[in-house]
Amino acid sequence: MPIEQAARRTGARLYYVMGASGAGKDSLLGYARQRLADRLHIVFAHRYITRPSDSGGENHVALSMVEFEMRRRLGCFALDWQAHGNGYGIGCEIDLWLSLGIDVVINGSRGHFPQAASRYANLVGILVEAAPAILAERLHLRGREVGSEIGARLQRAANDELDHHCLVRLRNDGPLQQAGENLVRILAVGGRKPP
Repeated sequence: MPIEQAARRTGARLYYVMGASGAGKDSLLGYARQRLADRLHIVFAHRYITRPSDSGGENHVALSMVEFEMRRRLGCFALDWQAHGNGYGIGCEIDLWLSLGIDVVINGSRGHFPQAASRYANLVGILVEAAPAILAERLHLRGREVGSEIGARLQRAANDELDHHCLVRLRNDGPLQQAGENLVRILAVGGRKPP
């Protein structure tokens, strides 16, 4: 039985967290990971990225472009994409976890969401959103991009038009704890938006 069918049979969900640069995905995922650390039915997958591990942001597995391409060709990624000059991958271990009935949370790409949704029937998209001024401020503070790169990221965020039957929108304009608790509740109730 293919992995996707096994995951559908077990009812396990793939939570695909995405949002514009500066929306606060990494902080929210870190918050939820700590709050849900004792739950046996949910795991948070690391991304494989072709950027140094000390570049700030999420805790990821750093790969050279050569390593990334080799793993991609060997089928080591369940999902992979290119963005902002880097390769991003989600390891095929998520398929095993889903087939065992374990819910999986990943940090995904808005641009790759349609492909992920077509592959995983039990996918729940969680779109993290913040006001443009807040996105700009957070991008300046993290210091990974310069002015024109920040402008390009803000323009990309403004042009996003995601719509899907399994998409939950999560606002992250205020304190981390507020949006973090909302994310925890979404994950705890199986992808439905908290009241």
